[in-house]
Amino acid sequence: MPIYALGDRTPTIHPDAYVHPEAVIIGSVSIGAHSSIWPGAVLRGDDGDIIIGERTSIQDGSVLHTTHVFPTVVGNDCVIGDIIIGERTSIQDGSVLHTTHVFPTVVGNDCVIGHIVHLEGCTIEDGSLIGNGAIVLHRVIVRSGAVVGANSVVLNGLEIPSGALAVGAPAVIKLDKARAADIQLGAASYVARAKLYKEKLRRLD
Repeated sequence: MPIYALGDRTPTIHPDAYVHPEAVIIGSVSIGAHSSIWPGAVLRGDDGDIIIGERTSIQDGSVLHTTHVFPTVVGNDCVIGDIIIGERTSIQDGSVLHTTHVFPTVVGNDCVIGHIVHLEGCTIEDGSLIGNGAIVLHRVIVRSGAVVGANSVVLNGLEIPSGALAVGAPAVIKLDKARAADIQLGAASYVARAKLYKEKLRRLD
């Protein structure tokens, strides 16, 4: 399995935990006893700590990240379901991505998912931004280039058009108010991290 240290940040994996060979563990990641990390999951502790408790499953395609200030913590006896994350997309500190038996959670390419976001059973299309603390619920579709404002709650079944801004709890749609440059800047900042990884990343297994 790909397990990496990044500089002095080194994973700690309990001997009773299971990490699938196709999962990726990087940096300051702690995994508790009897927890399991499944194919395609990425736990990237490059800016801060990711802490996984005991008997918790991080399932196929899940992405967990963190920042210098806020760790990502998943408690004991949790289940993180099937989730699809596109390319050049950031899932920031404290975010929770969940899914249901019926509705997958899909995040496209070039997206920015802000701090402490909750996505559940929804689709976030390419080039969209979900602001800090937002909640996006079942069957929601956030079209390309749209923005969900910080702390907004997007209720079941709502579609946010391309280029629109959804704000409030419950969210109200404001057409043509999204700022594409802000989304592009956020997405591009993660592409820039490649330089750090080329210089500092070292594999441990």
